[in-house]
Amino acid sequence: MGLAQPIAERYDAVLLRCVSHTRALYMARMLQTQGIRTVNSHKVIATCGDKILTTLALVDNDIPTPRTAIAFSQDSALKAVEEMGYPAVLKPAVGSWGRLMGKLNDREAAEAIIEHEAALDKEREMPFYVQDYVRKPGYDIRTLVVDDETVYAVYRSSDHWITNTARGGKTSHLSMNDEINFLSRRAAAAVGGGIVAVDILEEHDGTMLVNEVNHTPEFHGAMQATNVDIAGAMVDYVIKIAKENR
Repeated sequence: MGLAQPIAERYDAVLLRCVSHTRALYMARMLQTQGIRTVNSHKVIATCGDKILTTLALVDNDIPTPRTAIAFSQDSALKAVEEMGYPAVLKPAVGSWGRLMGKLNDREAAEAIIEHEAALDKEREMPFYVQDYVRKPGYDIRTLVVDDETVYAVYRSSDHWITNTARGGKTSHLSMNDEINFLSRRAAAAVGGGIVAVDILEEHDGTMLVNEVNHTPEFHGAMQATNVDIAGAMVDYVIKIAKENR
């Protein structure tokens, strides 16, 4: 698609399923420039694709989330970890599927992993994203919110501390309750709504924290744990958006 080629007359809405955050971000902006609604919107993609912006959106809306520190140098990143306490987690601000995440169990590990991340980003274009390690009970919770409706909730379990299905986590059915439903919908609204997946961490005392919000949710694992027509719910929403844009 070129910017000089108008396509608004042919499309009322476009569902973006790009794996690449960068491609989705630019495509959404170009399509919206031509008056085409996208799912998700450029704003939602920009917010959810950057963990720092996601965390700020959650905090701005008083949604419980793990303690987080943003650092702009190796020294300040190490200081943030020390102040937060071990273990802590270092994540890339932009990334998915649980990749390049590091659990910092002590100072030696923190120094090594922070130095490694700095070497990967020599210009230090992205800040260090340090998060409190939540001692979850072997699972986290993944929900899908479509147009302010929580479509499903599932457990993602693993013997490893990373429970993403892309890293081997197994899904199982979770009966929806009011707390999960309300927290999921609040988190979705905080980033701009649309079709988003919400990752919730449950501490041992039952406290629930929104960890991340995903703007291009995959659902192959959820399909094994729920009878909900996930694809159908997403398509219905896109059709609704398309009709509104006519």
